Amino acid sequence: MDGAQRIADAFADAPGRAALMPYLMGGFPSMETSLRIGEAYADGGADLVELGVPFSDPLADGPVIHAAGTAALRAGATVDGVLGVCEKLAVRLPVVVMLYANLVFARGAERFAQLAADAGASGLIVPDLPMEEAPAVLAACDAAGVALVPLVAPTTPDARMAAIGERARGFLYTVSVTGTTGERAALSDTFASVIEHAKAHTTVPVALGFGIGTPEQAAQAAAAGADGVIVGSRLVRAAAEAADPAAAVRELVGGFASALAPAPR
Repeated sequence: MDGAQRIADAFADAPGRAALMPYLMGGFPSMETSLRIGEAYADGGADLVELGVPFSDPLADGPVIHAAGTAALRAGATVDGVLGVCEKLAVRLPVVVMLYANLVFARGAERFAQLAADAGASGLIVPDLPMEEAPAVLAACDAAGVALVPLVAPTTPDARMAAIGERARGFLYTVSVTGTTGERAALSDTFASVIEHAKAHTTVPVALGFGIGTPEQAAQAAAAGADGVIVGSRLVRAAAEAADPAAAVRELVGGFASALAPAPR
């Protein structure tokens, strides 16, 4: 199935709620354990998974995810190894691979898009790929049947938001705050208007990420109109701190899924 369609189906099939997309750092704390964590996400109620590829200079990542990526690289994580995790997880649910542009361009956009497709990836997120440099990667992803998911921020101007939203595949990754990933004590005062602004400029689902660290914040995002919520640092931190990372994240993901469930009538 085409990756964009599989993503669309996951959003549409979320059981009466916003889709839940937990983030997984590939290769952390080991390649085998990261696969078990991803499987625990699926067991806990995730609808999709964002699978990060560790990189030496992760500009969009806060300290928790940055530290996990550094540890994964030290443990020997590779792009091919993370794509192997993707291949196994993609049997259960859509996987959207998040990586930095250098890793794409090192192999060439067409080759990398096909490698991702062969690994079962439904989409790619490349946070440091500006709109002006995206057409070649977008064309390669379209040809391979992989959705290129762009990001927008609270500071994205209307005209640029419209251009990005028009080219979005799969979903529009909407950043709740300026800055890097990481848990916040509360969502920003403007997150609801950020969601509304994004939804007005695209026809694909809008997923809110950066700063969602509690089930209550996830429910707030959904109530404000987000079609999906992305949870990263909270889960990566739990995996780092737990003796049994898979069990710890399974419980946490279950809590997020429950918080997103519609109220009984």
